[in-house]
Amino acid sequence: MGMFRKDGRHSEVVDVHLILRRGDEVLLARRANTGYADGLLHAPSGHVEDGEDVREAMLRETEEEIGLRLEPEELRVALVMQHRSPTGEPRTGWFFEAWSGEGREPVNAEPHKCSELGWYPLEAPPDDMVAYCRAGLDAYRAGERFVLHWHRPGDSVAHDPAAPSRAVFLGSTARD
Repeated sequence: MGMFRKDGRHSEVVDVHLILRRGDEVLLARRANTGYADGLLHAPSGHVEDGEDVREAMLRETEEEIGLRLEPEELRVALVMQHRSPTGEPRTGWFFEAWSGEGREPVNAEPHKCSELGWYPLEAPPDDMVAYCRAGLDAYRAGERFVLHWHRPGDSVAHDPAAPSRAVFLGSTARD
């Protein structure tokens, strides 16, 4: 459970997720042929690679997955989530917000890993989503910025509206 370095310290995968907005809608991609959560919707996302910071990783993943070249200043940190999958692997996810502008329509740049892209209402996202991505969107809508999402063994990878929420919002300092 978890990953440890030789010196015994805990380490985690860091991933990035894009909340791409178009008015009151958010862009979601349907996973395919990846071996994880295939058939479910998720925000464009990926892992931080060695030598990258989280913003560089989000810019790279955005271009690789949906063909958009964003400028660094177009990204805003929406929230940070520490997540544990049902199999017990922890990770930290940075969710970034950006806006789709005129003449910059995202495209499915990885059809071998994504069966479709679609715009969905942010106020009522679909249920057929990866659970922790859905929890991230719900936290984003609620204005929460720091979230724990700790699956328990037996929990579904898919969002289940009937299941107990695993999201715990961590308070943060307010600034005027």
